[in-house]
Amino acid sequence: MNRAFSRKKDKTWMHTPEALSKHYIPYNAKFLGSTEVEQPKGTEVVRDAVRKLKFARHIKKSEGQKIPKVELQISIYGVKILEPKTKEVQHNCQLHRISFCADDKTDKRIFTFICKDSESNKHLCYVFDSEKCAEEITLTIGQAFDLAYRKFLESGGKDVETRKQIAGLQKRIQDLETENMELKNKVQDLESQLRITQVSTSPAGSVTPKSPSTDIFDMIPFSPISHPASMPTRNGTQPPPIPSRSTEIKRDLFGAEPFDPFNCGAGDFPPDIQSKLDEMQRQRWRGSKWD
Repeated sequence: MNRAFSRKKDKTWMHTPEALSKHYIPYNAKFLGSTEVEQPKGTEVVRDAVRKLKFARHIKKSEGQKIPKVELQISIYGVKILEPKTKEVQHNCQLHRISFCADDKTDKRIFTFICKDSESNKHLCYVFDSEKCAEEITLTIGQAFDLAYRKFLESGGKDVETRKQIAGLQKRIQDLETENMELKNKVQDLESQLRITQVSTSPAGSVTPKSPSTDIFDMIPFSPISHPASMPTRNGTQPPPIPSRSTEIKRDLFGAEPFDPFNCGAGDFPPDIQSKLDEMQRQRWRGSKWD
């Protein structure tokens, strides 16, 4: 029992044992912060820590920063420091790691306790500002120590070891939850990067080819360099083959043979016209013979 508690033990405790052993006592305060100290206990040790954190608080106040408010939950298992609105645990100081607790007699609003950090094994002094409850909070922590010590004697030390194991498991669960959340965030970031990479590096050939444009009559425009074999089919049928042009018979653009009066058969014209055509044919024959 440290000095801060020994001078209070002759006073009547403020809470019932059930309130601290089965539940917790909540308090609201302002959290000035924590700082490392060289010794696990001592009035001068906490006084230097308070002076240091008060100076840091004045600097932050001049910069427009407010002192954060916290909720303290005190029980025989320790002191939890929570964010008052979200109830998120910021620090979980197990009771067996708290080595010293005291309120400042020169400043009735200030109270502190020293706790050994479970990870770094360094002694940290936590400093709080409570305008009305500083001494009451110190007494409540002292009562929690008294009840925990009595329970330790009744159980022969087994209860303390059980609480240590439970506290260790709770810390492990909290670490796993934090690690799980970090892994989820990394997976989401990787999925986002993968989607961006797939969109930016998609091959041009993967784009669905567009069908040839058609005119107002839904016909494919004529191209002199297009080959019949490259013409697409319509409605699943192959277009009819283009008839080959004969080198012997020339046809007009309507597919008809050009008119030749000398190739017409007899009886196609009246007698007078037919006789003139025959005469012209003979003259044409003579001319070609002499040529």
